[in-house]
Amino acid sequence: MNKTYDYIIVGAGSAGCVLAMRLTESGEHSVLLIEAGGSDKSLFIQMPTALSYPMNNPKYNWEFESVSEPGLNGRKLHCPRGKVLGGSSSINGMVYVRGHACDFDEWESLGAKHWNYQNCLPYFQKAEQWIEGKDGYRGGSGPLNTCAGNDMKLNPLYETFIKAGEEAGYPTTEDYNGYRQEGFGKMHMTVKNGVRWSTANAYLKPILHRPNLTLVTHALTHRVILKDKQAQGVEYQIGNTLYQAMANKEVILSAGSIGSPTLLQLSGIGPAPVLQAAGVPLVHELPGVGENLQDHLEVYFQYKCLKPITLNSKLDLLSKGLIGVEWITQKKGLGATNHFESCGFIRSRANLKWPDIQYHFLPAAMRYDGQAAFSGHGFQMHVGPNKPKSRGFVRILSSDPRQKPLIQFNYLQDERDRLDWRNTIHLTREIIRQPAMDEFRGDEIQPGQSVQTDAEIDTWVSNNVESAYHPSCTCKIGQDDDPLAVLNEFCQVRGIQGLRVVDSSVFPSITNGNLNAPTIMVAERAADMILNKPLLPAANASTWIDPNWQTQQRLNQPKR
Repeated sequence: MNKTYDYIIVGAGSAGCVLAMRLTESGEHSVLLIEAGGSDKSLFIQMPTALSYPMNNPKYNWEFESVSEPGLNGRKLHCPRGKVLGGSSSINGMVYVRGHACDFDEWESLGAKHWNYQNCLPYFQKAEQWIEGKDGYRGGSGPLNTCAGNDMKLNPLYETFIKAGEEAGYPTTEDYNGYRQEGFGKMHMTVKNGVRWSTANAYLKPILHRPNLTLVTHALTHRVILKDKQAQGVEYQIGNTLYQAMANKEVILSAGSIGSPTLLQLSGIGPAPVLQAAGVPLVHELPGVGENLQDHLEVYFQYKCLKPITLNSKLDLLSKGLIGVEWITQKKGLGATNHFESCGFIRSRANLKWPDIQYHFLPAAMRYDGQAAFSGHGFQMHVGPNKPKSRGFVRILSSDPRQKPLIQFNYLQDERDRLDWRNTIHLTREIIRQPAMDEFRGDEIQPGQSVQTDAEIDTWVSNNVESAYHPSCTCKIGQDDDPLAVLNEFCQVRGIQGLRVVDSSVFPSITNGNLNAPTIMVAERAADMILNKPLLPAANASTWIDPNWQTQQRLNQPKR
């Protein structure tokens, strides 16, 4: 085990699997890939409809948790992160959202030089194999298969939700990952032939035979081995045995937005007061390590359904068994989708250039853990603002790598975030009140008609909002004059030779959507940087922005 490799990657997750494939591609470089979890060969991981099982299973999940959040009346929120081959891409909801083009232009404005949309788009395309084929925005031959599930064919409520959005005055979009994000349309997912297409399936398993790749599982990385501000290797533990692996070229942390800042701090890199309090000797002071933590919040906006057509009738054991049999034998039907097959992206107010509210529509009223909201039929929107102003942090509490870090998101601490939530509740009700929903819409389950005033909405949101499981931005890329910048534009740790971070922690700001797609893009682009390959030429793709965004919140006035 105590060997030397050209590259050592910590974390076989959404980014680490991508790097493992790309860094071993030429055969010139030896790579060690270290993963704390184990195999992903579970039916419940591979079957898309079973997503609530791995997400809530400690075998596959680090089970992080925030401290009491002041903005949530002291509630602690779960922060699941994947601890399995594929990382969080093996336990997530499989939703494929790249983010808005303006998100990446925002990255560049925040100091991530050359990370604008036109530079990132070619790497989204390189990663992807879109079921409808390559075009000016989508990829046609990458490892990551994407599709639209069952194309909304198995339930009429998907199309109805899109129609309601249109009646409320919003545009529709043929492809929110293409020319136009803003609007209502089909939702895309990382599923191939009815199977979850995690980065383990897409990138890692096809290359496990490569002689220059070594994969180590069930291995807890303790720290990066440093000498004279040079990363020399890593120390990790399997069972009760400690090992050291050395790197000829680089150590790359792809342990995620919680794991990577934690490892930097355990290695003596980070804010001096945090390391001192934890009893870790300071090797290199970087105040931004673990700071700038951002996440998306969401609520389940639920209604009773007047027709018995929802998934609430499929929660009994017999129905689940039949769905499972169809999936095992044919990889089709309700087992082959995450059930989020229609969606929407809207702006919460005028004078916003790009959307900040996202809808996942589900033809059922239930929680992520599979528990039904009530005993009848219902439907729901998972909805929340996607560009929060509040910022939190990740900090180690001791030098023991087995102790979980302190995580505080500081949700809803900024008044702007509370205002965005009030807009979200009002706008969602307006959409569901449209004529298209009349034949289906029953009573509002939650928030409920008693929640109307700003104060009532604030209280309900504080008591009911949940994390959308998108922690990010804790080792951000930034310029030399930014005191919280952890990385330069090449994802290299400032002041340390031979050490990079490549995962969602590098984002300067959170994107408008789910984070798996941009994390994979970052890894694809970083791989070329690590190998000193020429970066792919910038795209020249146009994107839709409402021409009247400064003065109007939507295209047209609603019908009702």
